[in-house]
Amino acid sequence: MTMTTQTASALGPVLRHWPILVGLGAAALVALDMAAGVELAKVLAASAVVYLGAAAFGKPAATWPVFFLTCAVIVAANVIDDDFEATWAVLGLGVLLGGYGLLRGYGPLRGERPEAAGLPLQTVALLGFGAAATVALFIAPAAGSYLVALGLLGHAAWDVYHYRAKKVVSSSLAEFCLVLDTALAVAIIVLTATT
Repeated sequence: MTMTTQTASALGPVLRHWPILVGLGAAALVALDMAAGVELAKVLAASAVVYLGAAAFGKPAATWPVFFLTCAVIVAANVIDDDFEATWAVLGLGVLLGGYGLLRGYGPLRGERPEAAGLPLQTVALLGFGAAATVALFIAPAAGSYLVALGLLGHAAWDVYHYRAKKVVSSSLAEFCLVLDTALAVAIIVLTATT
């Protein structure tokens, strides 16, 4: 066995689960810039919007493009007006994607039986996670931070469900999001408890 073959076989499991490494890296970048956990309400909202967007397009392959779209919305909202809460822009994107999904026609509108995990369920999830993100912005910062952390842990459970079901979103996005959500929730809890 050559050194190249040994290296390739040793890297196989790592490369197969690249979303874990990317999720950890993304969490580290976000957490390093975090002053308070409530700042990540926009990330909680974006997590739900990505899933809704994939359901609206009806393709798990749409999850990564929608993920990058939510990132662009967050960055643009922060660049345009530093005082504007990017959570509102992300939730607005969610409304637009949900509207697109309805216009595109899902299940009953096409005379078909709807996919249970599709647009209706993802809409309910966005309402729940979006409500948690919104409430977090209006309560005491420490309580809001813990609410965002709890929401992210709830979304991590949502990621596990979708990873196992292999529906709505791509497995790589579900795996990435599971690591990101969990790591950020832990970072929020630690930061909030120590300040």
